[in-house]
Amino acid sequence: MPMRVAFYKVDDDGRLCAWTALIPKRRPLPGTTMAAGRDLPHDLVQFVVESTLGLRYGFWGLLSIGATFESVRRRPTKPGRRVISTHHAALVATERVVNAHATAWRAKAATPVGPALDEMLARWRSLGAGEELRVEWTVSPSAGRAQRAAESVSSASVTSCHSVSLSAVAPKRARS
Repeated sequence: MPMRVAFYKVDDDGRLCAWTALIPKRRPLPGTTMAAGRDLPHDLVQFVVESTLGLRYGFWGLLSIGATFESVRRRPTKPGRRVISTHHAALVATERVVNAHATAWRAKAATPVGPALDEMLARWRSLGAGEELRVEWTVSPSAGRAQRAAESVSSASVTSCHSVSLSAVAPKRARS
C-alpha cells in the first residue's frame, strides 16, 4: 500500500502551505507549514523529483519506510533515526539531485523532471485555500539503480534516471 500525501494551501492568497502524509499502518503525519514560494513549495518539488526519478532514499522515500525527521511534528524514534543514519549519504546525495533539477527547471533548462514539475505547478495553481493536492508515493523496490546513479551525480549536473510516474489524484476540498 502506498504512502499518500496531501499538500494544501493554508491561506487565501496561497503564500503558506502544508502537507499531511498517510503512511500505511501509522497515524497521519502532519508536515511542516512553509512558504509556498513563487511556484511550487519546496516539499512538493522534492516529492515530484524523488518520485519521478525513482529515488527511494530521499526525504519522502525514507519517510515512507519509517524515518522520523525533526522537521515533522512527530517525536523522533530510535528506529526512525536509524533509518536516517543508515541512508544518510543517499539522503544528502538526493537533496543535491533535487536541487539541481529544481534549479534547471526554474531556469527553463532541459531536465527529465520538467514535464512532471510543469504538470504539478498547473495542479497547484488551480487550488483554492483549504483544497488538497493529493499524491501517492509509488517508488518501487527495484529503484536501487536510480538511487546509485543519483549518489554519483554532483549538484551542478542533471542526469536522466529511472522514471516513475506520479499517481494523479484529483484535488479535494479539505479542512472545513
